[in-house]
Amino acid sequence: MSSARMSLRALVLVAMAVVVAVPAGAASAEPSASELTTKINKSSAELEKVVEAYNKLNEETKATKTQAGKVAYRLAPLQKKLDEAQADVGDIAVAAYQSGRLGTATALLGDSDGLLSRMAALDSLARERQTSIDTFQETREQLTADQQRLATVRAQQDAQAKELQARKKKIQADLDKLYDLRKQAYGSSTSGGSAYTGKIPSVSGKAGVAVRYAYNAIGTPYVWAAEGPDGYDCSGLTLAAWKAAGKSLPHNAAMQWDTVAHISRSQLAAGDLVFYSGLGHVALYVGGGQVIHAPTFGESVKLASVDMMTPYGYGRVR
Repeated sequence: MSSARMSLRALVLVAMAVVVAVPAGAASAEPSASELTTKINKSSAELEKVVEAYNKLNEETKATKTQAGKVAYRLAPLQKKLDEAQADVGDIAVAAYQSGRLGTATALLGDSDGLLSRMAALDSLARERQTSIDTFQETREQLTADQQRLATVRAQQDAQAKELQARKKKIQADLDKLYDLRKQAYGSSTSGGSAYTGKIPSVSGKAGVAVRYAYNAIGTPYVWAAEGPDGYDCSGLTLAAWKAAGKSLPHNAAMQWDTVAHISRSQLAAGDLVFYSGLGHVALYVGGGQVIHAPTFGESVKLASVDMMTPYGYGRVR
């Protein structure tokens, strides 16, 4: 037997041995339940950051639109006043010109003192009107500049919103694939939640209103960028709970952190907010070492330990 044939035979024998040694389908084995859960949790955490960034952008866009509206509201009447002032100066100029033309005849009639008096008054009034016009013009130029600046900011925010939306769609597509695998493993792509049926702690004041709202929201599904009543994301839930108590919070965890009074762990009381994940997640403290929060995609509002994750900090709604 030639050396070439011997080498070929050896390779065939090795290949057969590998086939026997490796179980059929091992190379394409599906991920385990724990691996699926790890992937889903990682993707969900990444998506939640995108959602909170999207929420922040929405808040900033709303504020910018409000500012733009105020500028437009101030600009319209200011333009009207400016037009009126300019018309007044035009009338003054005509009157001064006419008085000047009639000055010789009036002087011959012996009324030169009256003419000089009238001319001085007209000149003073003209200067006063011109000062007003200069002030109006400066203000109008500033408002116009502000309006242009706000338009630029809004254009930037619109571009950012499109980028965030594109990222959200990609991650959502990835999550959909993982949910399909989870459905194969567990029979369902989401974890169902049920309403709270236990006793709601009695908490006084507005904090009590927020706490009761949060308890009544338990079992409601997580819905990105939602603030109830049919779904919530994390900052949407805390916003809605405190809105019921008559307090306004922005729809973004980091912006809520900037709004509340920062407190220590020892000062924590029912109704306070607990922040996590580098200000990427927020929950409502309800006492007894527990919080209520909207966890992530595929889950529902639930009661959890305040130490479900390492807290970033604690805040009290003012």
